Amino acid sequence: MTTNDKELTISFEFFPTKTEEGAKKLDLTAIELSKCQPEFFSVTYGAGGSTRDRTLDTVISVRNCTDIPTAPHLSCVGDSKAQLKSLLEQYQSLGINRIVALRGDLPSGMGRSNGELQYANELVEFIRAETGDHFHLEVAAYPEAHPQAQNFEADLTHFKRKVDAGASSAITQYFFNADSYFNFVDRARGLGIDLPIIPGIMPITNYTRLARFSDACGAEIPRWIRKQLEAYGDDIDSIKQFGEEVVTRMCERLIEQGVPGLHFYALNQAAPSRVICQNLNLV
Repeated sequence: MTTNDKELTISFEFFPTKTEEGAKKLDLTAIELSKCQPEFFSVTYGAGGSTRDRTLDTVISVRNCTDIPTAPHLSCVGDSKAQLKSLLEQYQSLGINRIVALRGDLPSGMGRSNGELQYANELVEFIRAETGDHFHLEVAAYPEAHPQAQNFEADLTHFKRKVDAGASSAITQYFFNADSYFNFVDRARGLGIDLPIIPGIMPITNYTRLARFSDACGAEIPRWIRKQLEAYGDDIDSIKQFGEEVVTRMCERLIEQGVPGLHFYALNQAAPSRVICQNLNLV
């Protein structure tokens, strides 16, 4: 599908599993979503690098069973420069050429990063210094501002630092109000930022979990959506049907306005993201 005569890219995000059975299920999920012809998959990196080895193992497994380029997340919280350099060398030797570069979540009880690098812009700068242009570097963007940001302007300034350090493109935190994305992109363009800013899309399948995620990451659930989801209670089928409709309509609006791509937070499930892609005629 094209947007403003440009190809619309699709990508999906997974997280490392803790068991062999979970890893096998994730491989099947990846195989199913590979039918959507994504540009890449990505695999998250636990707080403080807590899933470092499992992230790498998952990247290798998913890539091997699908032939879809797979990008590890890499954060600087808790890792030394030597550890980061070693990981980058591993990724290069495996033919990985895309990384999602983040500051990363602080482990519970940690007031600040205990690594040598404190912020995502420092990580991007470090990767560029060590590897040049080998990696396509994705960074995070926050249409509704990072929950720890002092204000929206300060958050935009932090975003620009990541771009200036050498980011290739950005993926946003998920949102359910398309205007927040459009406003963010307009403000970023006003600062001279011209890299692709890809909206992050979260399918709605479980209200309790979604509310917990959203409260933690600062993603607003509009009141009308929250109230309707609350009204469904434990009616999972109604929650999924309503969520599919809401997210599909938002994606239709994003596509109409010419977004460069859609990045789905798949939560290691194939069906919710695939159905939205089918509704959008992307499959």
